[in-house]
Amino acid sequence: MASPGKIRNRKPIGTSRSDSYDQDDEDHVNAVYQRPTARSAFEQALDTPKASAAVVGVLTALAFALRFYKINHPDQVVFDEVHFGKFASYYILRQYYFDVHPPFAKLLFGLAGWFVGFDGHFSFDNIGDSYTENHVPYVGMRALPAILGSLTVPVVYAIMKETGHSTIVAAFSACIVLFDNAHVAQSRLILLDATLIFFMALTIYSYIRFRKLRYWEFSVEWWSWLIATGFFMACAWGSKVNGILTVLTIGFAVLIDLWDILDIKKGHTLEHFWKHFLARALGLIVVPFIIYLSFFYVHFAVLTYSGPGDSFMSPAFQETLIGNELLMHSQELRYYDVITLKHRDTKVFLHSHPDRYPLQYEDGRISSQGQQVTGYGYEDANNHWQIIPTKALPEAGRGRVVQHEDVIQLLHVNTQTLLLTHDVASPLMPTNQEFTTWPKDDHSRHNDTLFYLDLIDGNAGDTWKSKSGHFRLVHVPTKVSMWTHAKQLPDWAFKQQEINGNKNSAEKSATWYVDEIVSTDSNLDLAEINTPKEPKRLGFFRKFAELQLLMLQHNAGLTASHPYASAPINWPFLISGISFWTENDTQKQIYLIGNAIGWATCVILIAIYVGIISADVVARRRDIEAIPEHIRNRLWNSAGFFFLIWAVHYLPFFLMSRQLFIHHYLPSHLASALLAGSVLSFILSDTINFPISVAGRRTHMRPSEYADLGAKGPIVVGIFAAIMFAMFVFIAPLTYGTPGLDGDAVNSKRLLSSWTLHFAAKNT
Repeated sequence: MASPGKIRNRKPIGTSRSDSYDQDDEDHVNAVYQRPTARSAFEQALDTPKASAAVVGVLTALAFALRFYKINHPDQVVFDEVHFGKFASYYILRQYYFDVHPPFAKLLFGLAGWFVGFDGHFSFDNIGDSYTENHVPYVGMRALPAILGSLTVPVVYAIMKETGHSTIVAAFSACIVLFDNAHVAQSRLILLDATLIFFMALTIYSYIRFRKLRYWEFSVEWWSWLIATGFFMACAWGSKVNGILTVLTIGFAVLIDLWDILDIKKGHTLEHFWKHFLARALGLIVVPFIIYLSFFYVHFAVLTYSGPGDSFMSPAFQETLIGNELLMHSQELRYYDVITLKHRDTKVFLHSHPDRYPLQYEDGRISSQGQQVTGYGYEDANNHWQIIPTKALPEAGRGRVVQHEDVIQLLHVNTQTLLLTHDVASPLMPTNQEFTTWPKDDHSRHNDTLFYLDLIDGNAGDTWKSKSGHFRLVHVPTKVSMWTHAKQLPDWAFKQQEINGNKNSAEKSATWYVDEIVSTDSNLDLAEINTPKEPKRLGFFRKFAELQLLMLQHNAGLTASHPYASAPINWPFLISGISFWTENDTQKQIYLIGNAIGWATCVILIAIYVGIISADVVARRRDIEAIPEHIRNRLWNSAGFFFLIWAVHYLPFFLMSRQLFIHHYLPSHLASALLAGSVLSFILSDTINFPISVAGRRTHMRPSEYADLGAKGPIVVGIFAAIMFAMFVFIAPLTYGTPGLDGDAVNSKRLLSSWTLHFAAKNT
């Protein structure tokens, strides 16, 4: 970095109401720059609009070429195409499905599939299933992320230009994304990441354009870029669940901005602050939330038929779907009906048989030696229970229908004994109560056979129904809920599942439903009893809230181990990748891994940035101004914004316990490319392009200057781009899945021993 003496000293400026809140390095874009012809010939040549357009045109053309190259290979299902391709088919067939991610990107895939003639009947069941043999127009579907991934490159370029960086620095950041193998691999397949990253980049671009208009607050253009930021932010959020990190990024940036406006030294009133607060609340909270809601509105409007996602949803939700089993076969339950009951989560039947609990368990505890009540996974006559009333019933009519909050008994048909629980420890869980049965003619323990029917989300007067009437069975005297868990009982219970009484009467997993009505004393034909055909209605916001909660729960529950899962600390260093696809006969494979040159460069420049900022903070504490103010402000504001994007999209993963993969780092990698460009500019140039914001009517002009990287800028970036491209080509067989590699060639591609590549030759 040049000494401060080589930088023009800024003239003192006064303050005015229009610009006093933001005395940083930005003022206006149309200033007359001081001696622009004094810059190097390279800088002058590249600074013209035509040269910039030519550069971005070349970069964009290369992006399309690299992402569409052999996009038809492989003509087989690859990695998570088994999920996201399948979801596209569900949209075309209009069958309801469940997924942890919001629907926007998947809706786009469904639209793309419909547009290219996909009929939705290919099921994407397994990695390696052939598209060609099943006549799937997969190239058209893969083209969508390829287009978005290609367009991300010029957006990165535009972000750098809008933040005041020179053409060559903007090209540097764009090249890091352009020649990255991981970005290319993700953009060529039916996956969500390209959509997420594209709209994340547009969000960043729009917010920068909005901030550059801060001296034209509340103008039409100011509002336009504010609303555009909110719109693109909603698209990122709606593409993938971790798109919420883009929302958090903008949220942090806005809080910093508002905190600055609130400063009384800026000369603004509280009324002025609240106007800005409400404008941002409208553009960055209300508008994005409405857009986000609209994705789910379309999602529900399209998926109106029963599908594989039904079982995840509540009975009330399922009955809104055409052809759903609950809708078609749900029947009101009457007293004396013989039924089978099934646990919602483990799917075992409530079961009993004449065998009894042993007198003493292995841990020395004593049982009641009562008749065993267990969970059994198969249909059996010992699963049959009769609903017995505890109140007088009319001979006919609605009074014989079982309702929410009724107190009932359950009679085990084969042994003619009543279900009972009491204050005796269960076999496997000493804290829970044992379930057993009691002879129906012995009334000495009548109270212990009474159970309270608690319908889930039930209201007084609601009827109990088969299939859809999910319920908890709560023991009247002891208030425990009938519950089960996956652990098996010993051989004396034939390794069936334990049924016990959970002392938390509202335990969510203590939910059961009636699977079948075996017989009824009603004179009506079972097939005709209240069998609704028309889908029921459920409010949009109830459906939205239910689905959001399930998405969060299931996303947090993705904790199972995976051979290609990796820890966040490993991602920036490319410690390991993901095997997407292999073909044994030809020894071809797709392995998701980044461009080692680009990723290493980003890590190094991030470290340099942290070092520069830390050193400057320490120096200023000692009253040493090592960096001119306007350059420091650029480092804190523009580069600092990029660092914020990187951190917010990366650091939260350290707090997550779910499965994590290297592709979760790709949004942060894009941010690191932006930050790398800013740091490179600081290293190579004594000056910056200053100022860059649009001047207001009363903005005080400041001396202007141009960044000048000289000949070293194009040389450094040119060499870097060539090396990056060489590394890209070197790893390309793993990115494109062709050509096939023999064992020695595979070993040569393994830059780190932790890369788990297939078909590698054994070391001798």
